[in-house]
Order: sequence, then structure tokens, then C-alpha cells
Amino acid sequence: MALSYKLLKCRSSAVACVAGTSFWVLVLVFSVVFLATRPRDAGLFSAVTAIPTPPASSALGHGQGNCQELQSLPDNGARCRYVRSHPPCAPQGYVDYLQIFYCGFGRWPWLGGAALLLWLLVLFYLLGDTASQYFCASLEGLSAALRLPPAIAGVTFLALGNGAPDVLSSVVAFASARGGGGPDAADVGLSSALGGALFVSTVVTGVVAVAARSRDAVVIERRAFVRDVCFLLVALLYLLAVLLAGAVTVWAAASFLSLYAAYVLVVGISYCRAAAEPVSKPASSDLAAPLLLADNDAPPPLPVSGKPAAEERTFPRRVLDVLHSPLYLPRRLTIPDIATHRWSKPYAVASALLAPLLLAAISSPTSPSVLISGAVAGALLAAAAAVATHASAPPQSMWARLPWLGGGFLMSVLWSYMLARELVALLVTIGFVVGVSASLLGATVLAWGNSLGDLVANVAIALHGGPDGVQTAVSGCYAGPAFNTVVGLGLSMTLAAGARYPEPYVIPVDASVYEAVGFLVAALVWAMMVLLMRGMRMGRMLGAGLLLIYLCFLSIRICESTGVFSLGSAGRRVT
Repeated sequence: MALSYKLLKCRSSAVACVAGTSFWVLVLVFSVVFLATRPRDAGLFSAVTAIPTPPASSALGHGQGNCQELQSLPDNGARCRYVRSHPPCAPQGYVDYLQIFYCGFGRWPWLGGAALLLWLLVLFYLLGDTASQYFCASLEGLSAALRLPPAIAGVTFLALGNGAPDVLSSVVAFASARGGGGPDAADVGLSSALGGALFVSTVVTGVVAVAARSRDAVVIERRAFVRDVCFLLVALLYLLAVLLAGAVTVWAAASFLSLYAAYVLVVGISYCRAAAEPVSKPASSDLAAPLLLADNDAPPPLPVSGKPAAEERTFPRRVLDVLHSPLYLPRRLTIPDIATHRWSKPYAVASALLAPLLLAAISSPTSPSVLISGAVAGALLAAAAAVATHASAPPQSMWARLPWLGGGFLMSVLWSYMLARELVALLVTIGFVVGVSASLLGATVLAWGNSLGDLVANVAIALHGGPDGVQTAVSGCYAGPAFNTVVGLGLSMTLAAGARYPEPYVIPVDASVYEAVGFLVAALVWAMMVLLMRGMRMGRMLGAGLLLIYLCFLSIRICESTGVFSLGSAGRRVT
């Protein structure tokens, strides 16, 4: 597992370098375009500064513009005037991307498209890095502090840490639809959750199966595999019933969400039964093995105790730090972090000071009393942190660590939510600009971006972790999609239906969603059939079939988007 850890570490450094370089390229591009357009108008500058907070509750619903009408205008100048004089027709983050593209880059649309794609890359990196570096660290620390059994921690805290980007993307998309983003925002939420589950269950599982084909001795544990696949099938059938009904009440959405609680209960019972039995089976066949936790040789993502790893400060590393600092410092200064290898008392005091202020600024940016309260709370917490912490090591006792872990969890959720909201807004905007449906972008670009980490990590574990590594990788390929589908969509629908209570929430859905569900069911059935026929042995037949299923799905979606053919959009409902 040491080799796979090094591979993931090198990948993280390379991605950080690319993201940091992309950020500085964007700064340069925006500066040049701003100076070029400033004498004529301030469109680029006003697009960034005119929206201090996401207008989640603004009056977008009935006065919302029509992006289809926007596309029918003759040129970018007319589109610029339209987006300035009409309510936004896309879900908004902190930046009006349509105004930036049509007003700031109106004379250079190719440059505007490149800038949007670079910013998309930076947002993907920030969302994934926040989840892995801060969110997972806080959850793993809380799991250890609360002494949860490994199986329960694997399907609760660690599953939440791994699935945070997918879950928050779905929640944000449904929230944008409620706030006036229109049905396209909800399409992104549905498509990204189902597209991500399909990608992991087909592409990631298929690559793992092909990578492990030479290990004929590796046998996947039958009962645990059947349990995971059957649970995901039941969840998909429940979701299909909700989609066919066209609307969901808060109680139906909550019952869908409760399916995962039942799953955790089943895993807990399996863990207790396995713990009571004498140890006579190999580790790879242990029903109680945590589904999203690697084997004992795998290094923890961010340990909160242990010897800090010394790192040589070479010149390339210093250059990387400079490039990465604009993306790193804002989160480092506002997210409490007690990971031993990153412990710094100045950063800890700064995060205690700035975290309440950021929380107040995001929740009520126009309320002076809330901002003052946040500043006072931050000053008091910073003073307490300065007195109670040591410069040499983070807090050690459980009660001293819990406030830091809780604060890190809260602020990492806040950062992930802000980034996910911006990512959804940008994806929908790109769909409008290039004329591609938002649901296709959600099922492909957003799903791929959120799932690439699963692909790299699971394949590395399968290649270098031995038989236990293959078992862990396969378990993650089904436990992850189960969590993201049930918790991500269940929480999204529960919040959306709760906001309309007692009225049901009408789900905007078209044929593409049913296609994703159908292909996902086909992939699960194929995997179960092949593994059962082959005695639970991985092989090329399994991998090739799963990859072919995803290729068929992708081909159909692309053909529908380009107008080659269409299976229709019957059943589409607009909220």
C-alpha cells in the first residue's frame, strides 16, 4: 500500500500545480480583458462584484429570464444587453458567468470559453481537495474520538467524507432549482448523482476487474457483494417509483433517505455477528470489513496524531507553494485543522478568529448585527485558542479535540457547499453557452470530476494492495454509489419537499434520467450474473461488459444531445 500512497501523493501534487497555474492564468486573462473593456464598459468587473451573495431566495422564480430566448439573439452584444436587463436565467453563484462571457469576453468568445473551462478545473480541484484534506480529516477524527466500530465508521463518517462532493452537488442543484434556477438545475442534480453512480459501477469497477484479471486466486466475498448490490437495486427501484409518480412528499423523500439507515443497521448486525464468531476466515471474506475504509496497511488520509513527516523544501516545491497559495490560504485560514503534520498555532488562532466571521458573512452579509456578532465570537474563540493550545503539538485529549474537529467539519461543509454551488452554476452556464443540455453535463463532466478520485484510488488499491486491496476496491465501487444515490438524492428531495410542505415537490425529469437508471440496473445485474457464474472471481469478461455498458450509455446521450436521434422527453415536468 506504500506504493499506492506515493502514487496518490504525486497525483495530488501534480493536480495542485495544474490548478494553481490555471488560477494565475485566469488572473492574467481577466486582468487583460478588464483593461481592454474598461473604457467601453465595466461589464467584466460588475459581473463579479454585483453579486455579493448567491441570491438563493431572490425573486427569480416568476420573473426569471429565458435562456432559450437568449440563444436566439443575433450576436454577443445583444446577448450582453439582454443579460444586463433581464433576471438571471441560470442558477447563480457568486459570479454572473453569462454576463462575464457575453459582456467581458464578447469580442473574444474563444478566450471566454477557455477561461470558463480553466475555472471549471480550479473549482473541481478545490471541491475535491477540500473534501479530502479537511472534510475527511475531521470526520475520521470524529470517528476515532467517538470510538465507532470500523464497519459503522466506514458506512457513515468515511462514506460521507468520500461522497461529500457528490452529495453537496445534488443538494445545491435542487436548492438552485427551488431558488429560481429552473428545472435545468435539478436536472444537474439528478444527472450528476446517477451519472456518477453509473461511472463508478461500470468504468471504475470495469478497470479494477481488468487490472485484477491475472490474480485468479482473488475471490470476492459473495454475501457482502450480494448485499451491497441488492441494496443499490432496491434504492434504484424506489427512486424509479418516485420519478414515475412525478412528485414526492416530504415523508416519501424521508423514507427514501431512511433506506440508508436500514443499510447501516444491516452492516452493524453483520459486524456484531462476525465479531462474535471465532476468527477462521481470511480477512478478504470478512463480512464486517468497512466498505469505504482501506486495509490496515493503508495510511490514514490525515492522521490527528503521530510523527509529522519532514518534507524537504526544494526550489520546485517552493514554486508550487507560491502558485498554490491563493487556493490554499483562504481555506487554511478559515477551517480549523489539528492534523499533526500540518499543525500550526498561528493558523489555528487565525481560523478561530476568521471562521465565525466567514460564517456570518455567508449567512447574513447585509446584517451589521450578525457581522458584529461573528467578529466578537471570533475574537473570543481566537483568544481562547491562543491560551489553550501549544505551539509544538495540537490538542491531545478527546474533549480538547472535539471542538476543533466539530469546527473543522462545519467550516469544511460551508466551503464545500459554496464551491459546489459555484460549480453547478458554472456547468449550467456552460450548457447554455455551448448549447448542450445541463443534464448531459451533469451526467458526464460533473460525474467524471467527482468520480476521478474513486478511479485513481480504487485502481491503485487493487493493483498494489493484494487480495485485500481488490476486495476493498470492489466494495468501494458499490458502497460509494449507494451512499451518493440514497443520501445525496434522498437529502436533496427531503429538503426540497420540506420547503414546499404540505405541497409535494414536483421533480423535473426527462427520458435521460430513466436511461441512466436503466443502464445502472443493467450494470448491476451484469456484475452479479458474471461474478456468480465465475465463482466470484474478477476477470476480463466482467470488465469488458461493464465498460461496454457505459460506452452505450455515453453514445446514446451524445447522440441525443447532438440531435442525431431522440428518445423523447416525455414525462418532463417543470417546477
